[in-house]
Amino acid sequence: MSRTCKYEGCTVDETGVCALERPASTCENRDGALAEAVIGETSFDSSQFPQSGESLGTPVLNRPAIKSPFPSSRTLGLEDLNALMATRYVNVVGILGDPESGKTACLASLYLLVANAMLKGWSFADSRTLTAFEDIARGAREWNNGAPPEQMTVHTELSDDRQPGFLHLRLVRERDGRRVDFALPDVPGEWTQALITSAESDRFDYMKSAEVIWIVLDGRVLASLEKRQGLIVRVGQLAARLNKMLSGNKPRILLVVTHRDQCAVDEVVVARLNNELWRRQIHAEIVEIAPFSDQPDIVPAGFGISELINQTVDCNPNHSVFWPASEHVDGDRYYLNYRRLV
Repeated sequence: MSRTCKYEGCTVDETGVCALERPASTCENRDGALAEAVIGETSFDSSQFPQSGESLGTPVLNRPAIKSPFPSSRTLGLEDLNALMATRYVNVVGILGDPESGKTACLASLYLLVANAMLKGWSFADSRTLTAFEDIARGAREWNNGAPPEQMTVHTELSDDRQPGFLHLRLVRERDGRRVDFALPDVPGEWTQALITSAESDRFDYMKSAEVIWIVLDGRVLASLEKRQGLIVRVGQLAARLNKMLSGNKPRILLVVTHRDQCAVDEVVVARLNNELWRRQIHAEIVEIAPFSDQPDIVPAGFGISELINQTVDCNPNHSVFWPASEHVDGDRYYLNYRRLV
């Protein structure tokens, strides 16, 4: 029942409609004095609400302040990498290799060593792609009833087939405190095959900014008498493609041989690889690694990864001498002949 009406069930105070369908001001069941008091309590100042048509359609509430979201920690695109390189010096590494050669396993092993403070001589400083590292390392953490999986890392597939995805890692070298930023591309092995067979090099334009190129080779193939020659020939063909693609601007080449836990590279194979590369005027150093190991008591998991990082950082390009030394000859015009001596 309403406060101002004695009739049972009347809601005139809430709805303004008399339950007996009479005018509210003349109904004998309603207390007029009390009604005026109730209306006074609920009255409001209409001046608080603008009546002009300009306010129609405007937001009822002000938009709350929006804070910047956390940056994405997946792989970096070329634009993201360019923005990072504009702020600091970044060591861009080119990574090539056939499918299943061990490229992604190498990156996963590097991340797991850094995450557990087991990368000899280096410590973790920063990474803008932790989620991407976690994605490729997840396979190494999954086990089947106590047994290791058949494949530690998944095959790399990119959402954009035209651009590589880069993994960022910033490390500190313990011996001198030097901080080094790495940009490591995780690209499918099919890209390397396409580069060799049909010279599809547009996707590798970023390698013109690379200081070091890793050519990842499956050590099990090099140990096979039936398969090694085909791989050695493909390495030579890849070197020829690199010569043409980079137009003579040759970064340092590291041959990264995986599966050191199962087999070591024979000296004869090393000589044949070097001969194949020397035919293309390329010198390369060989680094044997074991991202994961089937014989941890003999060759621990992560074997050679720290050496690979050391070789990557210490491989500086050979710069020409600014002013080459020469014997003094009376009357010779050294300044004008400087460019001829270089």
